[in-house]
Amino acid sequence: MTASHTYERLGMLIGGRWLYETDRQDAVVDPATGAILGHLPHATDADLAAAVSTAQRAFEMWKDSSPLERGRILRRFADLARKHADEIARNMVLDQGKPLAEAIGEIRFAADHADWHAEEARRIYGRVIPARDPCVQQAVLREPVGVCIAFTPWNFPFSQALRKVVAALASGCTIILKGPAESPSSTVAIARLMQEAGLPDGCLNIVWGSSSHISETLLAAPEVRKISFTGSVEVGKLLAALAGRHMKRSTMELGGHAPVIVFDDADIDAAADALAAQKVRNAGQVCISPTRFYVQANAHDRFLARFVDRMAATTVGNGLDTGVQMGPLCHARRVTAMEGFVQDARERGADIVTGGGRIGNEGFFYAPTVVAGGSDALRLMNEEPFGPIAVVTPFSGFEDVIRRANSLPFGLASYVFTGSSSRGQHAARALAAGMVSINHFGLALPETPFGGINDSGYGSEGGTETFDGYLNTKFVTRFDARPE
Repeated sequence: MTASHTYERLGMLIGGRWLYETDRQDAVVDPATGAILGHLPHATDADLAAAVSTAQRAFEMWKDSSPLERGRILRRFADLARKHADEIARNMVLDQGKPLAEAIGEIRFAADHADWHAEEARRIYGRVIPARDPCVQQAVLREPVGVCIAFTPWNFPFSQALRKVVAALASGCTIILKGPAESPSSTVAIARLMQEAGLPDGCLNIVWGSSSHISETLLAAPEVRKISFTGSVEVGKLLAALAGRHMKRSTMELGGHAPVIVFDDADIDAAADALAAQKVRNAGQVCISPTRFYVQANAHDRFLARFVDRMAATTVGNGLDTGVQMGPLCHARRVTAMEGFVQDARERGADIVTGGGRIGNEGFFYAPTVVAGGSDALRLMNEEPFGPIAVVTPFSGFEDVIRRANSLPFGLASYVFTGSSSRGQHAARALAAGMVSINHFGLALPETPFGGINDSGYGSEGGTETFDGYLNTKFVTRFDARPE
């Protein structure tokens, strides 16, 4: 880090005005060192009410704005995000922990989402339905739902927030965003760049504080018509119930526990290399991270040996240091969670093939870990670890592995590695998941749907399906008598 680099000044944005000083503030901590980076202000009830009223006033204007103008603003934002990627990424490393190259990649990739939504804003089409009577006209219109609220997680603090923001703005909605208190600098950077790009005041508002209090307060406001949430299954279910009580539309992108099926006809070495790299990405703190590894029995030992070698060779350290491949976990609670998974695996007779403990006495570092030889009763096989731990187990045949992969209530992402097109196709059809990727990791592109089924949520945060959550459908029919 250069000597001149300073951490983002943290504040709230309401109606185009930044607020920095409040009675209550939370400390923001560097997960690599434990040092305090800054303090995050809490919104008062008056602040939340102001955010709702200013978002509603802005909506009355923004909903009638030209999609071309919305697109111009989003494209300007994308250009600014790329221009300032290095600066924003350094702040992200400081409060979230991921390696600098990953942080820069996240910002640049998120900018693609802004560009894509800028283009799609002009393609929010209605349709004409041929009528049974020649005197009748029938049309379907798509209209923005109104003021939206969004809650975003700490693991991808820039991209997760931006995806919700650009989807709402492109649709003609306004939005109140509560980002992650653990890694808030990215949320603040998004708001600053949106202002610089020319977004009218009130279209995007940023608030901080207790997530439960903010969600309960904002969902009860009649002006708020939609909530989008990315986070845990438990919190998602509570928010979905609360949204249902107030008849508010919701999109829920919740946790997963992604199974990986490696058939014996796959390129075993290539699969092991690719999966190890994907497993340590963002220290395993990825909702679509591969977590349950099912490897066909006669390829199991070869895969495990190669996979363990690659995991053990991972360079772990401060994300700002050169050559680091994996940074710390985001906070101390994740380290405690990893220790619990490993203890359970040991007590149940599984082998800790590599890793299995924290690294050093400073920060929240945990070694890339591989568990093998355990049963499906392991906690690791039933609970999402959300960290750099993988559990590898053999399977016998197709029906056996599909049954085991589908045995949990989650259904976000699944991965298949095989040299057989037929096997890949049949596995994709059989897996109970919102997304299946075969022989690569082709998920989360702006133009493709991103979402789960069952306990992993509903709705999409990608592709044209995204707009379904932000647009109402209005049917208009008109009778015109024949002219005399």
